[in-house]
Amino acid sequence: MTDWLKILDEQERLGLDLARQVPATLANPDIEAAQVKVLFQELEKQADFADKLRQALEAMGHDFTVVDKAAALEDRYADLAAAAAERLKALLK
Repeated sequence: MTDWLKILDEQERLGLDLARQVPATLANPDIEAAQVKVLFQELEKQADFADKLRQALEAMGHDFTVVDKAAALEDRYADLAAAAAERLKALLK
């Protein structure tokens, strides 16, 4: 049986690392729009994957602890993607 809590805990740790790295990356004055666009696209992919995972876990009847962790992961990636989108928008002005 898959230990979703363990998997999601590891993903949460990775998400926390990104939550520290992405703002610093976006604040770099030398970052180019193309780089931010790639970062945004990758964060969007992660948010979409986490959303699909959450939906699948719900459909399989996993308890709220597991589903809530997946939802939190989805929110983290969506927030990071939104920050990247804002930076991209500012660079393209």
